[in-house]
Parts: sequence; C-alpha cells; structure tokens
Amino acid sequence: MHGTLDEPKFDVLRGIRDQADLYFDSGDIIKSGNLGIPIRPESAWPMLDRLECTASVLGNRETHILESAFNAKLAGAKHPLLCANLHRKDGTRPLLPHIIVSAQGIRIGIFAVMVPMVTERMATKAASAYLWDPPFKATSEEVAELRPNVDLLICLSHIGHRQDQELAERCPEINVIFGGHSHTVLSQPERVGSTYICQGGSHNRFAGMYEWHSDGTLTGSLIDMKSKP
Repeated sequence: MHGTLDEPKFDVLRGIRDQADLYFDSGDIIKSGNLGIPIRPESAWPMLDRLECTASVLGNRETHILESAFNAKLAGAKHPLLCANLHRKDGTRPLLPHIIVSAQGIRIGIFAVMVPMVTERMATKAASAYLWDPPFKATSEEVAELRPNVDLLICLSHIGHRQDQELAERCPEINVIFGGHSHTVLSQPERVGSTYICQGGSHNRFAGMYEWHSDGTLTGSLIDMKSKP
C-alpha cells in the first residue's frame, strides 16, 4: 500500500473483509522508505488492526538495519508480523517465523519470507543489527516443519513475482503464495505446478478475494478499488 491506506480506502477494505475468514497483507504497507525513520507512529498499523489482519509479511519499507529505527517502524502493529528469513545478528529471531490458525475446520499454516536486505556477504553487515537468510532456505525449513501438521499451507512473500514462481517450483508443498515487492498484477491466481500465486500490484489499486476449495483448487480475482463506492 506504500502509505496510501486512508479512511475511504479502509471503508472499502472493511466491506471486503467482512466477507472473508482470513485477511493478509503482502508487505510495504507503511509510508516510510527503506532507510526512513518515522517521526510519528505509522497510521497503517491501527487500520490493519481494525481490519483484523490475520498476518502480514515484512516488506523492505518495514525494515531497517538499526534496531531503534526498526522498532519505530513497527510501533503500533498488533497482528502477527512474519518473516522466517530474518534474524538478529547474534542469532536470535525477534519476529515470528510462522503461525497456525483454523477457519471452518481447516488447519492453516502461514509463514513468510522477504527480500534479503543485509546478508552475511554484504559489507553493511557490520552496521546492521539484523541479517537475512536466503528466502528459499528459510522456506524449505518452514515447509518441513509445517506441512505435516496443516491442511492448507500459505506463504506470504515479499520477494517478487519471478522469485515466487521459483519458490513454487522448489517447494510444491505450498498451496498458495500471496506475494508482493515486484508490483505485479495477476488478475487471477497463477498456477505453477500444484501451487497458486496471487499478487495485487501496489498502492492500494487492487484487493484480492479468493476461495480455497476442498479439492485443492483456488479461485478468485482482484477487485479494482477505484470501482468500489
């Protein structure tokens, strides 16, 4: 959404949210940029709370190499913020790697990965409180842990459409990938093997509404936010 969530758009999303069991955000919801530091709490977080967000993946806008700035960006967020490939430089993980929820009798595993901002090989490692592992490595670990225990496995990704396609090829155990970062618009779910990929562009132009069926298929499409009253 890139800081574009205001009350009129919230009202549209609220009407859509009331029809759904789950609601996800695929990253970059806040206004501050990659190295920006907000001077006041980000307004998107309380709105996402009012929308009863099930979980979201961190986007590059939601991260920072400094712990104080990172915390300032996330201040006010109350829903689960997921990022399995992020950890502190000392090895501890400050954010949730995954959650498991239930809806209509279906046990659903949800994990997330994002584009690596600082890696072991980068010179900026010295200045960063955090490091990012390769998304595919973290995904393999999450899939191995979650898949035996859930009926539906969802990945929230902020790594871009092409990487989502590769993720689906590498990890066919994932049922659905809700992706972001590349601003790709997929009017309907894209199927790669047995995995569905959904992306809704950027800047609150679209919201996706999807339905998971007992035969393992996913149907749905994007809703044009401008066409809503």
